[in-house]
Amino acid sequence: MAVEGRRKVAPTHGAAVGGAPRHRGQQGERVRVQAGDALPLPIRHTNLIFSALFAASLAYLMRRWREKIRLSTPLHVVGLAEIFAICGLVASLIYLLSFFGIAFVQSVVSNSDDEEDFLIDSRGGAQAPPPPAPCSLLGSAGAAPEKMPEEDEEIVSAVVSGNIPSYLLETRLGDCLRAAGIRREALRRTTGREIKGLPLDGFDYASILGQCCELPVGYVQLPVGVAGPLVLDGERFYVPMATTEGCLVASTNRGCKAIAESGGATSVVFQDGMTRAPVAQFPSARRAAELKVFLEDPANFDTLAVVFNRSSRFARLQRVKCALAGRNIYMRFSCSTGDAMGMNMVSKGVQNVLDYLQDDFPDMDVISISGLCQRHRNTILALLLKSNLQLLASMLFCRHAFVQIRVTLYTLQCSNNFNR
Repeated sequence: MAVEGRRKVAPTHGAAVGGAPRHRGQQGERVRVQAGDALPLPIRHTNLIFSALFAASLAYLMRRWREKIRLSTPLHVVGLAEIFAICGLVASLIYLLSFFGIAFVQSVVSNSDDEEDFLIDSRGGAQAPPPPAPCSLLGSAGAAPEKMPEEDEEIVSAVVSGNIPSYLLETRLGDCLRAAGIRREALRRTTGREIKGLPLDGFDYASILGQCCELPVGYVQLPVGVAGPLVLDGERFYVPMATTEGCLVASTNRGCKAIAESGGATSVVFQDGMTRAPVAQFPSARRAAELKVFLEDPANFDTLAVVFNRSSRFARLQRVKCALAGRNIYMRFSCSTGDAMGMNMVSKGVQNVLDYLQDDFPDMDVISISGLCQRHRNTILALLLKSNLQLLASMLFCRHAFVQIRVTLYTLQCSNNFNR
């Protein structure tokens, strides 16, 4: 019954089962406060003792009270044994209510914004969380000096000379805005060109540290317009559009208005799936055909779905299709991915299935985990097989809506194109 904050501490291997306290962290590790940390015995032993005391005391008192009622003896007349039983019952009841009650209250409080109060540092003082580690693709931190210079001018010179890696500025300085400014000045000195039109101040660089952009030197502002309302399936939507192209939002807004004036549009989704198409090779075409039969057998689909679905809580295998070309087999896995695009979860699921198939087909040589997806190529295969969300939208335009909103009619547009 641990109280968990937003920054959860990984459980140690030596933690006892049944909610034993896990407070023996390493030096400097943030640990979790539990209700039974002050008890001299392990929590499972203490719970067992008080639970047994509560049950035994209650059973003894019930038996004694039943005998008194049968013999018409006043209930307030108690002996020494009954006094001890009442004390044991009250003490065990107080313990059980206090223990489980505190744990329940802490579990409720931990969901609020003040849950960090239940996280303490094993060194005795509150410590700020360590800064995120720099991206591993950028290099090793061993080349940077342990102590950074204090003056920005010295840091810029060290970055230009290569003594301090640029990607370590945020973690070493502890100030993301200052790190971006130093990197920007180092870039100016290295290239000999001023960075004009790219603002530096006014952006929270700490929000992207270790998240979505490395080595920042500024940010780009884009105006955002809104088009709408767009009436689709009886609902009204407003569409935000970030662009620097003139008339784009205005023309889109006119189209949305024409759709609304004509009664709106209707849509239907008839396929929602993401695909991965691994390619494997066998010593003979017969073995490749055996795998094709195995994968397309409906009796094996449930097993393949269980193996595939391990990769994610949202990925669900829909179907598997195979094609043969000599000794090569081209498998095509299609699955639903919830609200995410899901390319990574599909790849992990396919890898799970390939590892599972390797046991029954040890002579299978996986050439590529993605061969026929056609995700980034405009080919006839991508048009015929489809790999992503497929939907159809339709509506009936009214002529007066076009005339009123000044949207060019299709026939007039065709005439203009012909006359030109």
